[in-house]
Amino acid sequence: MKLFLREHALLIVLHVVQFFAVLGIYWLDGYHRLAPALYSVFLGLFLLGSYLTYHYITRRRYFGLLSHPPATMEESVQRLDQTPVGEALEELLRLQYRSYHEQLAAIQREQKQHLTFMDQWVHQMKTPLSVIELTVQQVDEPEYASIREETERMRSGLNTILYMARLRTFQQDFHPKSVSLSQIMHEVIHEHKRSFIRNNVYPDVQDQDGVLMVESDEKWLFFMLSQLVMNAVKYSSGTGRKIHIHSFIRNRQAVLEVRDHGIGIPASDLKRVFDPFFTGENGRHFRESTGMGLYLTREAAEHLDHTLELESALGEGTTVRIIFQSWQQS
Repeated sequence: MKLFLREHALLIVLHVVQFFAVLGIYWLDGYHRLAPALYSVFLGLFLLGSYLTYHYITRRRYFGLLSHPPATMEESVQRLDQTPVGEALEELLRLQYRSYHEQLAAIQREQKQHLTFMDQWVHQMKTPLSVIELTVQQVDEPEYASIREETERMRSGLNTILYMARLRTFQQDFHPKSVSLSQIMHEVIHEHKRSFIRNNVYPDVQDQDGVLMVESDEKWLFFMLSQLVMNAVKYSSGTGRKIHIHSFIRNRQAVLEVRDHGIGIPASDLKRVFDPFFTGENGRHFRESTGMGLYLTREAAEHLDHTLELESALGEGTTVRIIFQSWQQS
């Protein structure tokens, strides 16, 4: 209604000015009978009001659409008033809706092709990488240690790319089942044992409340724990300290905790560590940081209905916990 009145405000003002102008002309011409003059003004206002009322009723949905934009594109193309303006607006919206769908479909096709290419490329790169790893493992010369280290970094980077691509189609790549936290912890430690040795840190694995089975996706949980463990190893390198990987029950929830005694995270960076590509102050000292590990871990946790907790103090270390809502003890 407000938009309708604003649209016709000038018309109303012009009619009122016209009525008074006509009355003024008749008054100056010597016609001083007030009753016919007021009747003519009333008749003019009545006709104006009738026109505005009819105009508003026939275009009510049109003005309602303009005053309260629809929440979805489907609502915007609903049938409007059977008026020339309403039909023209309806046709315009339908054309825009069709164009929007065509552009969206094209973008989705391009994105799907891009993700398919990334998946294929990552899998193709893993084959020569595996050959290189097998080759250098058979040679015990010290100079090959750096090659082994770089191949591990390449494999970690390829896995990050692969999981980042899979995150966009998480529902298709998600297979929930009961997962043993003890088994996952030992598998992650075994996978990254060379990194522990190379960085002079040692894993401390404990099941404080027995074997805990949680409802999760085994592959994604392995990836999440690997990211947390590798961060702990990287930022504790050379300290000779332990990295604690514990599972326990707290407040009727299963918790998987990774705690290190490394350099810690500055307080100014704590609110942004889960942002994509954010490396912070520590990232400037560790050039291989991509800023994607914690971001992907948080995104995966949200899709799996898990909760992440992070605590850190500069110079004292960092603790990250994955909290599971559904679990059982065996």
